[in-house]
Amino acid sequence: MTATAPRFGAARVLWLILATAALLGSVLSGTASAHAALTGSTPKDGAVVATAPKDVTLTFSEQVAMGDDAIRVLEPSGKRADTGELRDLCSGAVVKYGVALHSGLPEGTYTVAWRAVSADSHPISGAFTFSIGAPSKTTVALPKEEAGGGVVGVLYGIARYVSYGGFVLLVGGAAFVLACWPRGAAVRPLQRLVVRGWAALTAATLALLLLRAPYTGADFGLGSLGAVLETKTGAALVSRLLLLGAAALFVAVLFGAYTRREDEGEKKDLTFGLAIGGTVVAAGIAGTWALSEHASAGLQPLVAMPVDILHLLAMAAWLGGLAALLVALYREPSVEGSAVRRFSRVAFGSVVVLAATGVYQSWRQVGSWSALTGTAYGRLLLLKVALVAVLVAVAWLSRRWTRRMAETAVAAAPEDAAEDAEGGEDSESGDAEAGDAEAGDAEAGDAEAGDSESGDSESGDAEAGDADAGDADAGGGAGVPVTVPDDPERAAQLARQQAVLAAARAKRARDADPERAGLRRSVLAEAGVAVVLLAVTTVLTTTEPGRTVEEAGAAQTSAPAAVPDRPLDLTLPFDTGGVNGKGTVRLTLDPGRSGRNAMHVYVDGPGGRPLDVPELKVAYTLESKQIGPLPVLPERVAAGHWSSTAVQVPMPGEWKLQVTVRTSDIDQTTIDKNVKIG
Repeated sequence: MTATAPRFGAARVLWLILATAALLGSVLSGTASAHAALTGSTPKDGAVVATAPKDVTLTFSEQVAMGDDAIRVLEPSGKRADTGELRDLCSGAVVKYGVALHSGLPEGTYTVAWRAVSADSHPISGAFTFSIGAPSKTTVALPKEEAGGGVVGVLYGIARYVSYGGFVLLVGGAAFVLACWPRGAAVRPLQRLVVRGWAALTAATLALLLLRAPYTGADFGLGSLGAVLETKTGAALVSRLLLLGAAALFVAVLFGAYTRREDEGEKKDLTFGLAIGGTVVAAGIAGTWALSEHASAGLQPLVAMPVDILHLLAMAAWLGGLAALLVALYREPSVEGSAVRRFSRVAFGSVVVLAATGVYQSWRQVGSWSALTGTAYGRLLLLKVALVAVLVAVAWLSRRWTRRMAETAVAAAPEDAAEDAEGGEDSESGDAEAGDAEAGDAEAGDAEAGDSESGDSESGDAEAGDADAGDADAGGGAGVPVTVPDDPERAAQLARQQAVLAAARAKRARDADPERAGLRRSVLAEAGVAVVLLAVTTVLTTTEPGRTVEEAGAAQTSAPAAVPDRPLDLTLPFDTGGVNGKGTVRLTLDPGRSGRNAMHVYVDGPGGRPLDVPELKVAYTLESKQIGPLPVLPERVAAGHWSSTAVQVPMPGEWKLQVTVRTSDIDQTTIDKNVKIG
């Protein structure tokens, strides 16, 4: 029959709206206020202090874990300047750690290198410099590789992706069997899918446990592994392994005792028990992510953790069920249309849960619309939005094919019933005749195969298989008894022949249903997009989210701004209004940072020649802090050249520079210029 496009009714519009909302919610969820950020330090990055500080302190946006040697302060020569004893200075909502410095430190530029593990389990690190007295050259090389990078970071990321994928296949595949297609528990391809999901999740969890120490910057070894087990992440990974042991028992019952139960009442009770037990185990496994990673940090963790568990379960039921449906459509053509429709309802419920939980999670971690374009996390989200749009479009095609399958089944049901009523006896007779014909063909094939060589034997089997397939289609062909020869070689040939027959029947059954073939193609496309989508999501879990980036940026903006380590060089024109009252002032401030600086002022006349003026004064004002004016009285060095070697700039910021030039007893002017001094 000619298939027509289904009508685009209100129910379909509602489904598409919910699907889009859920997927966009999933896109915006990712990590929830993940990754702590360094929001301040004492001394500040790039600061020049007159005397050596007693300690160095670091302030973070949220709770972090720091161990021994987490903060290292290095002299210009590379020698350790700190005592190595980490001090916890946290108080209330302020997260601060520090180390004491040795006394008698020489002047020069010092390097502070630090590393920590944020509350969401991701390692963070950084480095900055400050100077005592004046900046100097340093032999210390700042670390080029961030924490969690390199080969170990790549392997850890792969293990994270595999763990998410294994969880999706394990939970979604089992849910598909129990809720949508109970007969699928006896289908070997579906069994392999779920078991492989369990194996992938188990192997990935072990890999994450072993890689955790080098991933956070520690050495690889048994001692480091013991330290990992004492952390929140290590406890979560061990708990996941224990829960996977319970999941193995669940899988064994599902594909063992469950498939052998024939009594409907007992099977219904076992289904209920498996559903309850499986949900508890799946929620526990999802909880190992929620309790140790993103949901446990940031705003409202007590609400975010159960929401994150629901989000993970809904994602697994949807994407894992999609993978199970794809396997069933390709490897088991006899899957009923009712199973496809039941999965459609399960997917709809998952969409509703994803929509609700995704909206909440997006509010927690995005923070503002500017974060979507102004941060790396936001740009990844935009990429994921594009993938989601493709996935929604392909999902709509899948639902269209599902509806066509339902319409075809309804139209074919009365015809099949009439044929069964009219030709029941003829059918049985036809089956018997077909069986005799098939047996005869099989004997002919055996005889031919026996007289030929090995290659001809296989060809004869294939030809006989084609004949058998045709005869089987004529009369049903199922359940025909075949005599097994005593010769083992002939028995093997007959087994190959029967395998060819079975494959031919399966292929014809698959190709004879255009609606099912169309559904297979659309589901395959969905699965492909879902694989890419899961990869982008995994990358998002290791990227600092927009809310944290903007909060850290706001904290740094509120602090005095620092400028690059370079001398300040200004050229300012002036005009006092008198004779020889025009010219330019060129002022240099070296090194141009807070602390002690050397200032030189050159006054040139209209022709570019030095102009010897009677008086020159300079003043600095930091209006934002109500500091100044701080007067500077430079000394005359030569005609048109004034200098001062002891200009003290107390702190970095945007300073107002005022230069007063007097060219006669009554002619003078003051010129202003705002400059940033680090």
